[in-house]
Amino acid sequence: MTGATAKTLPVVMTENREARGPFLIVCEHASNHFPAAFGTLGLTPEARSAHIAWDPGAFNLARGLSKALDAPLVAANLSRLVYDLNRPPHAAGAMAERSEVYDIPGNADLAEAERLRRTEAIYLPFHAALHAEIARRLATGRPPVIVTVHSFTPVYFGQHRNVELGVIHDADPTFATAVLAEAKALTGLDCRMNEPYSAADGVTHTLRLQATPYGLHHVMLEIRNDLLADDLAVAAMTDGLAPVLAAALARIGAGTNRKAAI
Repeated sequence: MTGATAKTLPVVMTENREARGPFLIVCEHASNHFPAAFGTLGLTPEARSAHIAWDPGAFNLARGLSKALDAPLVAANLSRLVYDLNRPPHAAGAMAERSEVYDIPGNADLAEAERLRRTEAIYLPFHAALHAEIARRLATGRPPVIVTVHSFTPVYFGQHRNVELGVIHDADPTFATAVLAEAKALTGLDCRMNEPYSAADGVTHTLRLQATPYGLHHVMLEIRNDLLADDLAVAAMTDGLAPVLAAALARIGAGTNRKAAI
């Protein structure tokens, strides 16, 4: 990949940028697009459409929440197998050689130069764009509540997962705890804290990088992807979760975000 290509690769999309609501929605695994510059990583069409390549339904839910909550949306434009934007550059999972039962041939034994090229072309622009949206709101006295939206497969390594909504946090559990309480009160979902993943699994990188240093309230939502199978299901989930997030913020007190760390 040339420097010019790296600069023009459409890594990130930002929508509803002028929104005035208190939330900022993020979807790091929004797309299963494989840019021509990276090829298919040696994967079959089946593998490229599977959950290993993206979070099915997550983008449509994130977009619905963005509209319902009058919140900006920052989302990825390419597959997490090319670069997982919720992992730091030194993590093995940033450019995984294997995901669940799938080998990723195009990520096997990557040279340092290739890891650096992907980091510069994908990771740095995405997180710079997200940071810019956060900084704009901080500058105008509107510290955002960061909500990252993900989905997970109902069956993982042959094991069925009963949890339907996972509520995950980084260092500060304040907002996530409120979200869990409201989700249990307002939805019929099987809601659990820090399932099917937690910060201990390395899944809160975006929150740790973008929210925790500024003392911003945050939550990572993990929705089982069979509950996002079509437009009607996504609309129903949007209608269920938007009031949960609003009620959770009211529960902890609107405007209680701490000042940015110095």
